Amino acid sequence: MKILARQLTLDLYNCDTSRLSNVDAIKDTLKGVVGNEPRLFSEVIDAEHCSIIGASDKGHIALHVYKEFRYVAVDIFTCSDSEEPEELSKAIRKFFRPEKIKSTFLKRGDFGLEREIKPKIKVRVAPLRKVKNAGAKVVKKLVRRGKE
Repeated sequence: MKILARQLTLDLYNCDTSRLSNVDAIKDTLKGVVGNEPRLFSEVIDAEHCSIIGASDKGHIALHVYKEFRYVAVDIFTCSDSEEPEELSKAIRKFFRPEKIKSTFLKRGDFGLEREIKPKIKVRVAPLRKVKNAGAKVVKKLVRRGKE
């Protein structure tokens, strides 16, 4: 399968509280792993929430740190099917020391399909509507018979 890129999302729960407040240390960790002089931007949204976004020629990374909940949401996107977002993931997990991790791996831009990609469409009719429609048909038939 030919893919364009890889994406890894992480939910880090119950992280080490001493690591959540130090934005500079988080940025240093990312610089040490991403390489190729990534451009890192950080924004302190409020006392309990900050975001850090990094971009390089290999992809981008976004972190949202919620100190109050000891939670970090991470999105790692690589611009190549040969890049391994797992290495960056290991460094992030090692830095934040979470007790629980949820990760989702996606392959983006699947151009190797031989068949046309069609959206899946589901049409659902609520049971109450079916009853109303059936009832209307019965009434129409009764009215017709009454006129005959």
